[in-house]
Amino acid sequence: MTEIIAMQSAEPVIFGVLKIVWRDGFAGVVDLRPLLTKGDMFAFLRADPARFDTLKLELHGHKIFWLDDQGDEIDFGSDSLRQRAERQAGLLHLAS
Repeated sequence: MTEIIAMQSAEPVIFGVLKIVWRDGFAGVVDLRPLLTKGDMFAFLRADPARFDTLKLELHGHKIFWLDDQGDEIDFGSDSLRQRAERQAGLLHLAS
């Protein structure tokens, strides 16, 4: 089992896009827009895009989350965000 690399910071860039720095020093931009356009769980963000800026980083850095209209956490884990950041950085590198 691999150890989770915790996030140090996460901040919105524009709606659906985050800049994240992990505690091992890796920094990346993660585009969540393709995910946010689908499914009922993200409807509260689509209805009021300013709510994307209410992003919270969990105390230990293992996940980021938003609270929906029912007070439920809608979250993404550090590992999945790291994989997305690395994959998206690789695509950008190939395209340049």
